[in-house]
Formats: sequence, structure tokens, C-alpha cells
Amino acid sequence: MNILLIDDDPQLRKSLRLALETMDHHVADVRDGAQAETVLGQGLFDVALLDLQLARETGLDTLPTLLRLAPGLAVVVITAYATIETAVEAMRRGAFDYLPKPFTPDQLRMVLDRAAKMRRLQSHVVELEEQVRSIVPEADLHTAEPVMLQALEMAFRVAPSEATLLLRGESGTGKGVLARAVHARSPRAAGPFITVHCPSLSVELLESEMFGHALGAFTGAVRETQGKVAAAEGGTLFLDEIGDLPMPLQPKLLRLLQEKRYERVGEARTRASNVRILAATNRDLAVLVAEGKFREDLLYRLNVVEVLLPPLRQRPHDILPLANHLLQFFARQSTRLIEGFSDEAQEALQRYPWHGNVRELRNAVERGVILTPASTVGLADLPAQVGSPPLGRNVDVGGRVTLDELEAEHLRRILAAAATLDEAADILGIDPSTLYRKRKRYGL
Repeated sequence: MNILLIDDDPQLRKSLRLALETMDHHVADVRDGAQAETVLGQGLFDVALLDLQLARETGLDTLPTLLRLAPGLAVVVITAYATIETAVEAMRRGAFDYLPKPFTPDQLRMVLDRAAKMRRLQSHVVELEEQVRSIVPEADLHTAEPVMLQALEMAFRVAPSEATLLLRGESGTGKGVLARAVHARSPRAAGPFITVHCPSLSVELLESEMFGHALGAFTGAVRETQGKVAAAEGGTLFLDEIGDLPMPLQPKLLRLLQEKRYERVGEARTRASNVRILAATNRDLAVLVAEGKFREDLLYRLNVVEVLLPPLRQRPHDILPLANHLLQFFARQSTRLIEGFSDEAQEALQRYPWHGNVRELRNAVERGVILTPASTVGLADLPAQVGSPPLGRNVDVGGRVTLDELEAEHLRRILAAAATLDEAADILGIDPSTLYRKRKRYGL
């Protein structure tokens, strides 16, 4: 590693430089903070060894400047005047570690090994983030529609606070994307963003996933787990589709919101939590309260600020910009030179009602990029229902339409909104093989 040594004792600098170079590190040594600033402006360093007592200054005063000039620098404070108070203060100001004098080469090597491991982990995280960005298109929250601008303005105004935010909107409107954007604009942005999918598991498994469980809490609990509430400590816990949260878990969530307290499954110990709650739903929680399926007091705690995301069909001016943003991403991902959409394809994209919202648009664009043999995505490359919507497009319940037309339109909307065919079959209350036959019958 590249190491910067800051100490006013020339003999110590000489001996430390020799020891570090013997360990195959590259070393620059200076006597004070001013020289350190100059050297940091000339190159990149992985670690700084900073003496706590310099000639005309203290290392604690120099520490913030070093971190400002080199944010990724691991600063190890070294001193012959080691106390608990100075150690705590050094760590509070951003030091990576603390090494009391005199120290042995082995002790120094251990500290540097930890610093090297931390840098590898940071590099791995950056690499993983790049991989995720290459798989999932970046969120595009730019909009020209007043109704969407109003929703974004409200959400971002609340973002710096600790207020609980409830995001409402149809499936596929981007509630999860907006929740991440709120987290990124909050004081908790450096903390974790953890998602709990409320309808995904049984009551018992969901409780364990959220709050964790103790060893032996139930059959199969061969080890303890911390749970997603603990994993979100210092950050944001996003409860996706909160309207599907089972009733037995609602009092536990209410306590978490009110008291910031919870217990793991099979454990009597009460734990404190420091998380911000964001929630999303595609259902009307007030209706669920009236039906006895959702607690009224929980609704009040969740609904401190409510933001309603409009469906894509109410954002006609956003359809083509979103489609082009997605096309550019999928073209890069597939390493293809695709310039855009044909005139016919653009007309079809704007005409189609997009019952599955941005999620359905994403799938349609991805399909078009994969199938087009040309440099533009044409009408024939888009899904059939987008290119030439069947009668179901204007089907009105109670109108002069056949049962087949009603069924076809209902199937189309569910397929557009569901993430998978299995999910669509579950929503419809039929098995996947029946769904397959109905799709084949209606050409979906």
C-alpha cells in the first residue's frame, strides 16, 4: 500500500519507514500537518500513520483535514500518551484505528492488514454496485408531468426528516424506486436500505425475517438470525406492499413505529431500533381498515405523510422519454447499436394504456431490443398487445361486451402488473397450467 507517515520525531520516522518498506509498502514521511496536506495533493495514499502529539499541533486537529483531502484514507493514530478518552475521540473524528507506542512490527502489520482488508471490501462493494447497475437500469425520475412533479416534490421535501412516508400507487408505478431516492436524500443515506416484501411469506417466516429469531425458537431454527430490522440499523426499512402485512404482525410493527422497540422470535429481551420506516402499497388502506383487515392505529402511524404516484397512463408526456432511457440501457447491456424507435412504434407506445405501468413498459422495451434485427425498434418487435391492442383495450365492466372480452382484458392487466407468471396465476386464483391455456386462447 501507499502509506503516509506523519510524525515530528525524525528517528521514529526513519525506523518506521524502514519497517514499512521491509513489508513491501511505499512510504512518504512528513513532520507536520502542513507537509501532509502538500503530499496528499500530489498523490493517492491508502493509509496514514498520524502521531497524536506533533510539534505545533495535535493529530486530532489534523485528522479532519486529512479525511477532507482524502476521503478514503484509513488514518491510524499512534501515540505514547494512550488513554481511553483519546482513543474514543480519535475514532469519533474518523480514525480507522489506534496504535499505542511502543508497538512491535507484528502489531503494526496486523493494523495494516485490517486496513488492506477494508480497502478490498470497499473495492468489492464498488464492483458489486457496478454489476447491479449493469443489470438493472438506473432509476429515471425526470418528468414533465405536473401530477408526477407534485408527488416527487412532496416526497423529497419530507426526505431530510425522520417522518414515516407512505407511498401509494398501482403496481409498477415505481414506489420502490422513489423509496430509494428518498433514502438517498436523507441523513441516513450512508446507512443501509433494507426491503421487506410483506406478501411474500407466511406469518411465522415473515416475523422471523423482519425481527429475527433466537436459536431453537422453532423447528429448523438451528442458528440465530438478526432480522431485517437489525440489518437496517442506522438506515431505512422499506415495507413493500404494507397492505398485505398479516394481522398478527401489525401490533409488532405498531410498537416498532411508536417505541422503536421489538423482540426477536423466541427471545424475551427487548431490543432498541434506530431505523426510519418507509412503506408502500397498491391498496386503499382505509378500505382495509373498514373491512377489519388493517389496524386503524397502524394506518395513522404509517400515514404521517402520504404520496400518491400516478399511473403511467396519466403521464403521457413521460412515456417516450422513459422508453428511450430504457432502450439505451438495454442496448448497452446487449452491446447493440440501436438508435431508437420507429415512428409506428412510438405511436403505439404513446397509444397503449400501460396497465402494468413502468414495469410493463420496461418489459416491452427489453423485448424490443432483443428481437429487433435493425438499428431501430419497430412495431413488430413490441409485444402484440402494444402493437395492435385487441378489443379489450376499451373494455368497460357493465358495458356491451362479451365475457370473453372481459376475461381477456382482466388477464392482460394482471399479466402486465405481476412480476412473474406464478404471481399472476396466484392473483387470479388459478393454477399456472390454466393460465397458460387462457393466454394461448386470447393470444396474450
